[in-house]
This record gives sequence, C-alpha cells and structure tokens, in this order.
Amino acid sequence: MQESVNRPPQSRPTIPFDAAKLDGLMEQAGIDVLLATSKHNVQYLLNAERAIFFDYMDAIGVSRYLPVFVYAKGAPDKTGYFGAPLEAHQRAVAPLWVPEVQTKSMGSVDAIRRAADLIRKSGVPAKRIGVEMAFLPVDAGNALAGALPGSEIKDALFVLERLRAVKSPEELAKLKTASELVTESMLEVIAGHGPGTTKRELFEALRVAEVRRGLTFEYCLLACGDSHNRAPSEQRWEQGDVLSLDSGGNYHGYIGDLARMAVLGEPDQELKDLLAEIESVQQAGFAAVKAGAPGGNIYAAAEKELARTSQRVHTEFLAHGMGLVSHEAPRLTTTGPVPYDDYDASRPLQAGMVVSIETTMKHPKRGFIKLEDTVAVTPDGYEIFGESGRGWNVGGGATARR
Repeated sequence: MQESVNRPPQSRPTIPFDAAKLDGLMEQAGIDVLLATSKHNVQYLLNAERAIFFDYMDAIGVSRYLPVFVYAKGAPDKTGYFGAPLEAHQRAVAPLWVPEVQTKSMGSVDAIRRAADLIRKSGVPAKRIGVEMAFLPVDAGNALAGALPGSEIKDALFVLERLRAVKSPEELAKLKTASELVTESMLEVIAGHGPGTTKRELFEALRVAEVRRGLTFEYCLLACGDSHNRAPSEQRWEQGDVLSLDSGGNYHGYIGDLARMAVLGEPDQELKDLLAEIESVQQAGFAAVKAGAPGGNIYAAAEKELARTSQRVHTEFLAHGMGLVSHEAPRLTTTGPVPYDDYDASRPLQAGMVVSIETTMKHPKRGFIKLEDTVAVTPDGYEIFGESGRGWNVGGGATARR
C-alpha cells in the first residue's frame, strides 16, 4: 500500500497545468489555498486517471470517497493529494507530480482533516480557502471549518472553470476522439436496426457500441415516430419513422455529446426541408465561432437564422461549453436549461475553447428532429469534431420484429 510519498524536488515532474494562470485566478478571487474535491477537477489538476474503484460511485461503508487536491497560491512545492487506500496501486504505477501524496483516507472527514493538517504544517497563508461547494459534503465542510477556524471558506468553482476553459492540444485530441467514437457508434446502430426495434433495444445497442470503442457510456436520449418522449421504452421504430439519437460518451473523462437523425426508408421532401432548416441554424452558429469574437455572436447569428425558418415556433437553439463537464466555460446564455450567467457572451472566444452547438425541433407531426455538434475554436475559425452523419441516415435491418 502506498501511504505517503515525499518526492525530492529534482525528481518532480512538470506541473501539468498553467500554475501562473491559477495563481492569478486565485488572486482575483481572493483565495490563498485551493481544495479541489470533484473527480473531474482532481483529474485535471493531477493529470492522472481517476481512481478505478471509485470511477462509477463514491459510497463505501458509512461514508464516501473524497479525493482532495490542495494547492497554495504561489507555492506549488506545498501541494498535496489525499486519496484512498484502494487507489494506492494506481499511484505507485503512475506516480503523481505533487510533492505530498497520501492514500490513507477512508471517508470524507478523514480526507479533509488530512488536507487541513497539510495546510497547517506547510505554514502557507490560509485566511481564505477556496473549495468546490457543490462537491464538498456537509460533514467534510464542517470538519474543514473546525480544523481551520480562522479561515474564510469560499467557493472556487469559477476559478477552476476558468483554469480549464482553454483546452490543451492533448485535451482537444481526447474531445475529438470522444466525438468521433460517439458518431461512429450511432451510425452503426442506425445501420444495424430496422422496423420493429424498440427504443430500449436501440438504447442498449448504442451503449454496447460505445463501450466496445473504448468510451464510457453516459446516456442516450432517443425519440422516434411522432413522439417527443426521449426515454428508453417498448415503443417500436417503424417504417417511415424518424429516430433521434442524442448521446454522451466520454473518453478518459472528456465528453463527446452529439445528436444525429435517422429514418426508416428514404426521407420524404418534408423531412429533408425540416432538417435543412436545422442545418441552416447550425451553420449560422458555426460561422460565428472565431477566436477574438464575442461569444454572444454565436447566439446572435443562430437566432437571426432561426427567425427566418418556417418552424421557428417549434425550434430551439442552444450553445454551451464542453470538456470534462457538460455545460462548462464558455458560458454563453442565461436562458438555457442549466442556470448560470452569460460571462463569456461579451468576452472574446479563445482558441482552444470547445462549444456544443445544438438546434432542436419538436415538430407536432413529424416528431423530434435535432442536430448537436461539438465545435473547437481555432486561431482562424473552428473545427467540428465527429462531423459524420449530419444528414438523414437510413436505418437498416430489414427484418421486422413483431
């Protein structure tokens, strides 16, 4: 069991994130010491795979797994990580860059007390401690306040989100891979299933297709026929019916989130026209993606095009940031389904940011029709990840099952 590691300075690997940027963000937010406790931010800051045993769930015994990453502003040599014994072998095989590594914590209170102990012993200023409020259990929060009674506890969500806002080339490659594998999986499922297939069977087939390609399957929202219900069910996909697949699968933590359309039989002219309207809105949104341009230009361009369409009353547009989290920076609207401010609407997009652009039509007769694409901001424009299958894909599996 790896319990504690103190690595001599000369053998420490390079810090995997922009420490100067993090220091600046902490200074602006009035934070002296940062404690990250979400699995996605801990993964990012460590540049290491998540604990295998706790990848799908956190509960164990009478408490939960709580990874804690401690970073003091301007003092990366005081950084520490506190994990569980069940991840000790992983950390031995792939040592972490941080000077202090402990894999002894069984439970949330134990982990946070060990982190507080490191802060006290390191002697760093700790009047203002930034934590992830949404990812810090009440018992751990109370323990932190009790261990450091003179410190102010502040939310560090914004600091960590801005640190991750611009993706590295390695992150972009993972997002591109995730997107391509999701679309490949969708096209395989569409081609291999035909009349009589239930939505539940399609859901399961997509799960298997994504996992077989090395993705972690997260969800599939699917609608067929004239129904707008996107839950798996015994409803059957029949000849002439449209099918909407909207799935998220992640690759090493990075999310591919796309939506594609299919039909059993050749699409008629009305279906072609409806998807063309959605495509026109998507293209307008794409065209506004450019480094240096305000993020709000995406909405302005898409909504202007949407207003010209015949189905504007039944159609919605949405754009949001993508990465380790769905709906992260850049934040582009205050009116989307996930509540947050539009911080990036008036600020310039930066190369390396990634945006999900989606247009959804809930047609009263033809059903649920949607395209969702993942778009990376490049120095001279944009790149679509997982671009295949954006038209009407024709279902296969000609044998009906009754």
